[in-house]
Amino acid sequence: MKKLTINAAIILLFAAFTIPFKAKSQSTPGLFDGKTLKGWKRLAGTADYKVENGAIVGTTVLNSGNTFLVTEKEYGNFILELDTKIESTLSNSGVQTRSHYDPAGNKGKGKVYGRQFEIDPSDRKWSGGIYDEGRRDWLYPLDLHAKAKDVFKVGEYNHIRIECIGNEMRTWINGVAIANVVDTVDSKGFIGLQVHAVSKEEQAGKKVYFKNIRIQTENLKKAPFPKDIYTVNLSPNSLSANEKAGGWKLLYDGHTPKGWHGATIATFPTKGWEYAKGAMHVLPSEGKEESGGGDVVTDDLYSAFDLSFEFKLTPGANSGLKYFVTLSEVTKGSAIGLEYQVLDDKLHPDAKLGRDGDRTLSSLYDLIPAKKQDRFVHPIGAWNTGRVVVYPNNHVEHYLNGVKVLEYERGSKEFRDLVAISKFVVWKNFGEAKEGHLLLQDHGNEVFFRSIKVKRL
Repeated sequence: MKKLTINAAIILLFAAFTIPFKAKSQSTPGLFDGKTLKGWKRLAGTADYKVENGAIVGTTVLNSGNTFLVTEKEYGNFILELDTKIESTLSNSGVQTRSHYDPAGNKGKGKVYGRQFEIDPSDRKWSGGIYDEGRRDWLYPLDLHAKAKDVFKVGEYNHIRIECIGNEMRTWINGVAIANVVDTVDSKGFIGLQVHAVSKEEQAGKKVYFKNIRIQTENLKKAPFPKDIYTVNLSPNSLSANEKAGGWKLLYDGHTPKGWHGATIATFPTKGWEYAKGAMHVLPSEGKEESGGGDVVTDDLYSAFDLSFEFKLTPGANSGLKYFVTLSEVTKGSAIGLEYQVLDDKLHPDAKLGRDGDRTLSSLYDLIPAKKQDRFVHPIGAWNTGRVVVYPNNHVEHYLNGVKVLEYERGSKEFRDLVAISKFVVWKNFGEAKEGHLLLQDHGNEVFFRSIKVKRL
């Protein structure tokens, strides 16, 4: 048998993530007639839109603010397909779906808000990700699907497909599946094309092109979507069909403590925790670990896994999610394990302890600091999403709200060197167990957890 060429191997790799291109159906109505902007209107900024050679062309304007060309009609369930090209890495664009307009927003200049298919030609390469314009910021950063970062090609036309069916939004670029979000808002709204705001002279005058814009609103059929692509599911304590097919399991049903018990007892604690109102709720006990209900752990053990969870902090709160907890390492009030730190960095003193910020939110506690931007940290009192991925080869990643904030190799020399200068040096082979429990920490502060789900790898 002849060996595969590199190009052939790449084609086979992407085959699992692609859908075939189909010729445009003449029965599928177009949103753009190729000649005029009939059925569209401009909102918010002052950037220019005009028709050139069968394409809508948007051009950046200095200090304009984001500008949108939106449909006069609103749409609920639909499949949208179009071709788009952006000519420069100095600008940015996107396609709005089920979006809305607030004329009083943005200090009276008007604000468009809603889910957006991102067109990102920068080095970050988040095209096809899902952004919530003017409202919740990023819902699906492409750190969640890093293999798809190179699919979008700057300077040439790319074919995009967007499905908004029910509460799910899914995206494709050039036939490759990119992002999947299950949401709880916006059953309908307008479709829009974005020219992003620019603030530097060299960014002005850059163009983005849209053509062959067609929409289907009846007899909708979802395209196959790979089950191993991570789903952002904003419906609490639930699993989508794709998540179930991909092997995800809920670790908390929203009503009972089934599947959990105390770290030092055989049953779930009878004090210090609530669990019946859609969240695993740590009750406050003056910040004293030994005064509350204590840590709780999963009944099951895990080795290689993908774990996702939401958490909500109260002011000054401290907690954590630990993994590879063997329960052979227990101190007064707390079990030991590798810890995804859950902390109010601004008010809790622990954020200033340790080394180089290795006790801050989403860090590997006392070992590796998380590298995160403030914009990706949701405020105290709002829900944040944490994620820990442990691969079979012991490579580990931490995410916060979809952005990867650290990675390391469990059991490597570098890992052991960090343990040797940490508080965990007293524990032999700390963090290197073959398998262990997952743990939610009671640190004596009020914290909430929900949408705890896991997939074995």
